[in-house]
Amino acid sequence: MMLSEWKIEVGTRRPDPNEMTDFNVFTMNGRSFPGTQALVAKIGERVRIRIGNLSTMSHHSIHLHGYYFKVVATDGGEIPEAGQWPETTVHMPTGSTRTVEFVANAPGDWVIHCHMLHHVMTQMGHRFGNIIDINTEGLNQKIRKLVPGYMTMGQDGMGEMGDMGMAVPPNSLPMVGVQGQHDYITMGGMFTLLKVREELPADGSDPGWYKSPPGTQAEAAPDVDLKRDGIELPKDLPKTAARRKSKDDVWCGVPPAKPTLLAKNEINGRIKLH
Repeated sequence: MMLSEWKIEVGTRRPDPNEMTDFNVFTMNGRSFPGTQALVAKIGERVRIRIGNLSTMSHHSIHLHGYYFKVVATDGGEIPEAGQWPETTVHMPTGSTRTVEFVANAPGDWVIHCHMLHHVMTQMGHRFGNIIDINTEGLNQKIRKLVPGYMTMGQDGMGEMGDMGMAVPPNSLPMVGVQGQHDYITMGGMFTLLKVREELPADGSDPGWYKSPPGTQAEAAPDVDLKRDGIELPKDLPKTAARRKSKDDVWCGVPPAKPTLLAKNEINGRIKLH
């Protein structure tokens, strides 16, 4: 598994080799999630993964959910058994390799990702202020007079950006995420899955999402159980949580106007909130 970082400006077709600090695309084997390929293993198999960090400037902390493994080799060679140690995260210095081993004894879909959180995102920008939890009510209407289709984002975080369905500039790689089995997966960059099954497709293809056995996942409690435990829910409690939004905010679909200049990345605005 080869780890890389790139600076690729929106709309360009090649990385900038002169960039040394501000990278915005992170890949496993040259692909960002959800374009990465899942690893597959059969129950009982011994799994050996060799990870190489080709990034020019960044270290990576590769973390595996659901298992612990042993670090058994580096780019300097095999580690004697007495010197191996258990981990769930292996630190990858630049220009190095690490080899980990474990026995696949727990079926499921297990995430493998870099634990430097910026590295599980793509096309991140840094030149803007923090507006988390700021009241932006009415701001959209004011700015749309200058920039048609403008939408304030970030006051509640950016986790739902991927499933908004907004148009993006040509030849760009936003953090689009993917619809998972239970919810939308708001990840990109250095992120993939280890899929462990009792049986695998004969052609080695992706086995699809893991079907958890009944009773192994949290689910809504039936009324009879709530009553038995003396729990009374509010009468007006919604059955599903609704995303908070201002009445004039646009959350999905095509923007109300076609912002040609914005699409060409020719407008930059700095907004000061009071």
